Amino acid sequence: MNLQTVDSILIIIRRSNGDVLLASPLIQRLQETYAGAAIDLLVNDDTLAIAKALPHVRNIHAYSYQWKQLPRLRRLRTEAAFVGALWRRYDLAISLSTTDSSVLYALLFGRHSISAIDDEPRKSWWKKRLLDGYYRLDGGRHTLLNNLEALRLLGIAPGRIEPAIRHTPAADKRVQDKLQARGIGRFIIFHPSAQYRYKVYPEHLRHELLKALAGLGIPLVVTGARTPLDLQIKASLPVLANVHDLIGETSLDEYIALSSQALAYVGGDTLNMHIAAAQGKRVFAIFGPTLLKLWSPWSNALQQAASVSQPVQTYGNVTLFQADMPCTPCGQAGCDNRHGDSECLYRIDPAIISAEVRGWLQQQGLIDDEN
Repeated sequence: MNLQTVDSILIIIRRSNGDVLLASPLIQRLQETYAGAAIDLLVNDDTLAIAKALPHVRNIHAYSYQWKQLPRLRRLRTEAAFVGALWRRYDLAISLSTTDSSVLYALLFGRHSISAIDDEPRKSWWKKRLLDGYYRLDGGRHTLLNNLEALRLLGIAPGRIEPAIRHTPAADKRVQDKLQARGIGRFIIFHPSAQYRYKVYPEHLRHELLKALAGLGIPLVVTGARTPLDLQIKASLPVLANVHDLIGETSLDEYIALSSQALAYVGGDTLNMHIAAAQGKRVFAIFGPTLLKLWSPWSNALQQAASVSQPVQTYGNVTLFQADMPCTPCGQAGCDNRHGDSECLYRIDPAIISAEVRGWLQQQGLIDDEN
């Protein structure tokens, strides 16, 4: 499939925040190849904030989950209006999601269409017939690399792969004011939360880690949103010198600005981790059941992510921590696969994490050997 002239492109990413951020190298390469083309996104409304932070995007269309709660006739009218507004508007539509509705959107909104598809013939036979190009979603390949498969179908080399994220100058100023008000100069981000509880490092271990990191002499800025889980973590934070609680006090735009000013990121495998990695920050990531080969932080410097599980491993600017258990990682949502506890997170020693952070700070000359 070789398109010589493309003036408008729609990329459909109806998945998680991380999927949206990790689509940025695809957007960048399309922008370089089709100079002057307008690139729009179609995302779920709960990922709208991160979509707005991606460079080279003109417009963003949001699918709302609330439409499903509408009375049947009103829902049909709402979705029909949505389809009517975007009908055949784009020269090229690319769906990074395999769901039937996402593939249909690519077919309806683009004069040419490409999509990821599932490996099951029962689900995908009609997609193969109707799409101009398709690729099978590889469950053993990093999400970022899967997202770039559309380039191969277009005959475009991927080039250098670097996720990108941006923030506004106004957010920079607000963050600087917050830090200045607290007397914070150089600092490390500590991000204890995640979208789901089964990814969260247990409270007693988290507090041990915070205490050890606080003793290193570099201020820790604890971050989070205003979700019930984040606010629960905020309420239980220990009061420690060098620990500054900003949970619930930054927008996503401000968080991206804050991360850009940090020395390093310490925390779980969540969107914030991918933001730090995209910015080339030093990342210390605590992984539970999440599959590394799909979701490990991408190192821009080394042009790679992790694929093999180890209790501690470092590649480029990234250090990952996992439990030394035969079932790690399992890819489930907790041990019960119902968002319950993840035993593997209880098996990661906070002393090992703090030792790695300390060693890096000493290496950089940011603390002396006595800390």
